[in-house]
Amino acid sequence: MTTTALSRRRHGDAPDTDGDFRRMRRLPPGAERDLLRQQVIFAWLPVAERLALRFRNKGESTDDLTQVAALALVKAVDRYDPGLGHAFASFAIPTIVGELKRHFRDHLWTLHVPRRVQEVRARTRAARDALEQELIGRSPTVKDICERTGLSEEDVRLGLEASASCDPLSLDAPSHTSEDRMLSDTLGADDRAIELVINRESLRPLLAELPERERQILYLRFFAELTQSQIGEILGVSQMHVSRTLTRLCAELRRKLAAPA
Repeated sequence: MTTTALSRRRHGDAPDTDGDFRRMRRLPPGAERDLLRQQVIFAWLPVAERLALRFRNKGESTDDLTQVAALALVKAVDRYDPGLGHAFASFAIPTIVGELKRHFRDHLWTLHVPRRVQEVRARTRAARDALEQELIGRSPTVKDICERTGLSEEDVRLGLEASASCDPLSLDAPSHTSEDRMLSDTLGADDRAIELVINRESLRPLLAELPERERQILYLRFFAELTQSQIGEILGVSQMHVSRTLTRLCAELRRKLAAPA
């Protein structure tokens, strides 16, 4: 049985395009060759989609995986040389799978990390997953993974820690300090007072230039948060006087703040 026939036997969606590839090789560049190329790509799309589905449930949408697989199929069609004697399936399938793995390696990291760290993580994770199936009654240790991969203990620990960059914790996950708290409970909040720091610092020298009584009126109104009537009672003046003073002072301070330095 030939390699091509064996491939079609294993995968019912693998079409017979051997003749099309030989014909494409003989045709000169042009509309006829382009049309035949499109037909071959369309015929092999179900295979690309099947391969893409192997990687579902790994944090990437099916549509994106299908697109990556389809682009890899196009590359395989353009690079395949039937004159070498190998079936297209034996060339296209590794090409598509390789592009899918490269997509996960290069694009699905929460943080950008060096390629070496990505490779160490992949080897470490593969060894850990295999050992979890083989070992009975215990989880694999760093030493177990070192023996399986040939990596140093430092590299294995680096690979295990790097997994957190690819699979980030949910904000609904328990906090490291207390199981009664979620990670979202440890996040800080915006301090609206920070936005006022520049204005306050700019106002400081302007307020220092005001007479004591006017500074007192501003303090009682905007810091002690007293009403105009309460301020008037404290200072022995009318509420109207306090109102006019506040209006004048605010306008004067705004003008000085807006003036060019």
